[in-house]
Amino acid sequence: MNDPLDSLRSEGDLNLSPRRADWAALHIASETQAILDEDARYFLHQSLSTPCLNAITACDGIYLIDAQGRRIMDFHGNSVHQVGYRNPRVMTAIREQLETLPFCPRRYTNGPAVALAKKLADLAPGDLNKVLFAPGGASAIGIALKLARAATGRFKTISMWESFHGASLDAISIGGEAIFRRGIGPLLPGTEHVPPPDPAHCPWGCTDTCSLKCADYIEYVLEKEGDVAAVIAETVRCAPFIPPMEYWQKVRAACDRHGALLILDEIPTCLGRTGRMFACEHYDIVPDMLVIGKGLGGGVMPLAALIAREGLDVAKDRALGHYTHEKNPVACVAGLATLEFIEEAALLARARELGLHALDRMRSLKTRHAIIGDVRGIGLLLGIELVRRGDQNVRATTEAEGIMYRALAKGLSFKLTMGIIVTLTAPLTISRGELDRAFDILDECFCAAAGS
Repeated sequence: MNDPLDSLRSEGDLNLSPRRADWAALHIASETQAILDEDARYFLHQSLSTPCLNAITACDGIYLIDAQGRRIMDFHGNSVHQVGYRNPRVMTAIREQLETLPFCPRRYTNGPAVALAKKLADLAPGDLNKVLFAPGGASAIGIALKLARAATGRFKTISMWESFHGASLDAISIGGEAIFRRGIGPLLPGTEHVPPPDPAHCPWGCTDTCSLKCADYIEYVLEKEGDVAAVIAETVRCAPFIPPMEYWQKVRAACDRHGALLILDEIPTCLGRTGRMFACEHYDIVPDMLVIGKGLGGGVMPLAALIAREGLDVAKDRALGHYTHEKNPVACVAGLATLEFIEEAALLARARELGLHALDRMRSLKTRHAIIGDVRGIGLLLGIELVRRGDQNVRATTEAEGIMYRALAKGLSFKLTMGIIVTLTAPLTISRGELDRAFDILDECFCAAAGS
């Protein structure tokens, strides 16, 4: 019988499971529990976060340090830690900026903001050379939706079931996860949804090989609706699910034929996570808009950006992203330092090299552990999908949670996606030895799961 929480499982792991309480009883000291109790007392409770699992007092490189002094390898990080925690270059840039210009009112500009916008325009593919900053990814998604309406005179969108674009009302309207949408009331009108390009949610029966019927269906909806402003989707889903090359090329061509813009959300996957600065570069396409964030602030500052084609600079008479911290100089120097460090430390090549090594390790694990149904990855965006022994039609959520909590006890943190996918997103600065240690821990946990 499936877990009653299965319908709510999403890109993030739930904090509603009784297994979390069991783990805490064994591993959380009374002093830490007192902090957690105070946190639960003063913060609104919500799924995926409060009440919290543990209390963190420090971070460094790939590690979190909890209130009991334990060092935890962070293969989760909310996807903000591409350059590692407390990256010296980022920290120095922030300290220096705090001493001169810590804030810039909106009617003024500043050097760091201009420099970061120019850097992003130089790095982005094609004619993506116009930028707006926002304090978070969901806000940048909102800017993209408004710009699409202003540029096309249309308001409808096509997005994907199971997708995540942020937790604001407009973002969950185009998003596709039940945990954000269910019971919340009316959402934005005109937000059409289609199946995502992954076998787990394919209504056409695709398994290992994608038939591209999901891409054909997008064109079918574009044709039938006739007035869609934009197709908006994650280039590569964080599960990860990695569409074939032809998928995005077909969707790009379909958008062009039907006058719709293509907006790609790379908030968690930009800046080298996939082995390229932007994931769309793997597909030899240029979207009309690219939304990035999370790691852009160097694992310190909240910062996101919309990068759009110059031809979409059409809304000078209205406000698209009128945010107080729109050109925050401290956030912008953090972003600039992050990009410069990625280039100078050759983190793109490093992500590709270590990603291939990680895939080898995961394939080796799959040959030895029946609970592993699939392994996949691109760069250092990695996933191990788990199956129930003896019945692959039953979700292995119980086993997956057991593995996650065993790994936490051994000093490895990662995210469970959809309740059954061990999702691994380490800092791109990780060493090969640290990466191997993480897979050794997973090996131990899979062995323990087989014996339980």
